[in-house]
Amino acid sequence: MDLKNIVETILFAAEKPLTLKNLRDICSQAAEGEFSTEESRAWQNVKEKELHQAIQDLNARYEQSQSGLQVREIADAYQLVSRSDFVPWLRKLYEEHRPQRLSQPAMETLAIIAYRQPMTRADIEAIRGVAVDGVIQTLLERGLIKIVGRSEVPGRPLLYSTTQEFLEHFGLKNVNDLPAVEELRKVKIALAEPAMPAAAGKEAGNEDELDDGDDEDDEEEDEEDESAKT
Repeated sequence: MDLKNIVETILFAAEKPLTLKNLRDICSQAAEGEFSTEESRAWQNVKEKELHQAIQDLNARYEQSQSGLQVREIADAYQLVSRSDFVPWLRKLYEEHRPQRLSQPAMETLAIIAYRQPMTRADIEAIRGVAVDGVIQTLLERGLIKIVGRSEVPGRPLLYSTTQEFLEHFGLKNVNDLPAVEELRKVKIALAEPAMPAAAGKEAGNEDELDDGDDEDDEEEDEEDESAKT
């Protein structure tokens, strides 16, 4: 049995993209148990590079036959999908089951995170000019972003980045496949000012008061000197 036909069948039945390791594990497990066959055992020790070649051969066959299918690499995994040329026929088929779209604010916030990740909520709000608490929560619930740590600025706010679900949702291999990613990352943007600790602010205020007092004393001394001269 041809390996590319095996890979094609697995990808057709899979609900999510599969990595080369996933495919290799499936081939290994198919050689065991009551449903194993002589042909499944023949591919028990298949290599990842052989699976990668099988995927390339599949796409070459699809291209040559002008098939409506293709194997697309998404988030370092592979999925059997339809070509965009066939959208008019598929749109009607899935019209009733179309997933809920993201709102414009959610898309804007997601784009900021995707291009500048990791980012804090304050930095996102500094760019958008509005509060994003509700939008951040929505994106977290949809699995499109995740918390990846804390910033080193005062207060140590949470940092947000995109997820593998984000890559799968938009059909991206990785974030470097975003449109004009390098150019937009170079654009300078105004981020949130780091919050000054209360103690530091108090000390700064005291220093200002002391400076002002010194200036007054200097002025009085100058006036006394002028009187002595006259």
